[in-house]
Amino acid sequence: MPKEDPETRFVNPVFEPILADPTVLRDPVSGVFYAYGTQDDWGDGVGSRLVPVLKSKDLSKWELVGSAFESKPSWKKRGGIWAPEAVYNNGKYFLYYAFSIWDDPNPGIGVATSDKPEGPFRDHGKLFDSKSIDVPNSIDPFMWQEDDEKYLFWGSFDNGPKQGTYGVPLHEDGIQITDPADKFKIAAGDLEAVIIHKRNNYYYFIGSRGSCCDGVRSSYHMVVGRSKNLKGPYLDKEGRDLRERGNGTLILKANDKFVGVGHGSRILKDDADQDWILYHGIDVEKGKVAGGASRRMLFLDKIDWADNWPVIKGDTPSVVAQHKPYFKQ
Repeated sequence: MPKEDPETRFVNPVFEPILADPTVLRDPVSGVFYAYGTQDDWGDGVGSRLVPVLKSKDLSKWELVGSAFESKPSWKKRGGIWAPEAVYNNGKYFLYYAFSIWDDPNPGIGVATSDKPEGPFRDHGKLFDSKSIDVPNSIDPFMWQEDDEKYLFWGSFDNGPKQGTYGVPLHEDGIQITDPADKFKIAAGDLEAVIIHKRNNYYYFIGSRGSCCDGVRSSYHMVVGRSKNLKGPYLDKEGRDLRERGNGTLILKANDKFVGVGHGSRILKDDADQDWILYHGIDVEKGKVAGGASRRMLFLDKIDWADNWPVIKGDTPSVVAQHKPYFKQ
């Protein structure tokens, strides 16, 4: 078998040991990509990294550049900084984040900003918590901007009557919501880690279902629905509403080598007009790091489109070498 050219091809994972719940932005100033992940102790003696930051020129070769925060935000007594969401707007870099512990009765979402993509980010405090917004398990933020309107989407697993993924308008400054009463529901509480993508007049909801963080027993996978309206209803290929539990068309599931695959980034386009997504996953032979954290590595796969539906080849992480995304040098 011929040796693969590392200059033109890559093999998953694209970063290890951990970059969980990845968010990725392309810096419009430098053209370089930055990825940010959930606070985690990688088991390497450094301790718990407060939102690790990676950078890459091509989405497939990543290097660690530091942590987004110099100290943990102070508006909550206990918790980790989870599932960041990075966006660029008007010369500033915004980092929305969840502040939570496991089974937290009142997690919340905050926002920080920086003049540089690598940080440090200055915290602006809490946007809302579960009690103030009246949505249980309020984590996993995703920011959507279209024309002059901004929205924050969020939500995570819950079985209660108010469970689900919701959206709410943001003020123009991006650091305050309009009013909790303005929220709207787009998916049920058996989904989390919302991604919104727009293509050919459709809005797509991609979410993750199953257990994210149980080492090799993790059952995470990703499903999709679409709508002609940002606020929904989002329907799967069978026409079922994602606001009802159990619905959604499969887009990514485990294979014999990698499990726990999900919590993707927003869909990114390369210079050849190809779409890509990054997400985390776990090697079945190396489920956890020394400190006990799930070894959620960073993965990259191409998204194709069939009848206006997103498709990852085989509905599963690639395990063989594939062509890198194309970017003009």
